Amino acid sequence: MTQKIVITGSTGRMGRALIEVIAAAPDLRLHAALERADCPGLGQDAGAFAGVVTGVPVSSDVEAALRGADVLVDFTRPVATMAHAEACARHGVKLVIGTTGFSEEQKARLQELARNTAMVMAPNMSVGVNVLLRLIDLAARTLGDEFDVEILEAHHRHKVDAPSGTALRMGEVVAAAMGRSLATDAVYGREGVTGERDPRTIGFATVRGGDIVGDHTVLFAGTGERVELTHKASSRATFAQGALRAARFLAGRSSGIHDMQDVLGLR
Repeated sequence: MTQKIVITGSTGRMGRALIEVIAAAPDLRLHAALERADCPGLGQDAGAFAGVVTGVPVSSDVEAALRGADVLVDFTRPVATMAHAEACARHGVKLVIGTTGFSEEQKARLQELARNTAMVMAPNMSVGVNVLLRLIDLAARTLGDEFDVEILEAHHRHKVDAPSGTALRMGEVVAAAMGRSLATDAVYGREGVTGERDPRTIGFATVRGGDIVGDHTVLFAGTGERVELTHKASSRATFAQGALRAARFLAGRSSGIHDMQDVLGLR
């Protein structure tokens, strides 16, 4: 059965990647392409920005876009995603969320909305990153408190949140495996005379520049040795493929929030 997909932020970097992948997928069809009301691309073929022809014009009418749709895929910003989620819950449209930077209140509201429709929500849709999360959990449990943990991430100059949602998720995995709390043990940058490193610290370092798609490394530094677990994305196609894999997963779900570990059967 062909799934009808709505893409938000359709003229942006991720939107273009998603539309290109959908165009090549026999079991998916672009149902609607959404953008802001002030987007200069409104009315144009959504595929024009991805180098394909879709016959679907870019629109800002969310309500119209959701009529008859199966899944909405959202890689925008928290305020926009929340509005889309409210609309999806009203229409019974399923939702794949790759947006990061949500507040605790926004996350709680998404949980409420998921009573009415199914969602996949993950800070990174890459299959490789989600396999890496399992490896990070194994490393943290095995290496234990004798190893210091630092998380390094790099993204393009246009990314607006830091650390990345993926880096924070990696930190959460480490904290859970080591019996720590990211809320109390994370350090988001160092400057000046900081004193010796607290052994419970989970450190974060952030780089922003150029067109870096996304690099993440979790460093376990011990005495006389270190272990580095790294993922480097060279194309947004990897996130698009993962997101559409998540859309396919939702075909058999009616409610609740799932993540990529569920999609990939890694639990």
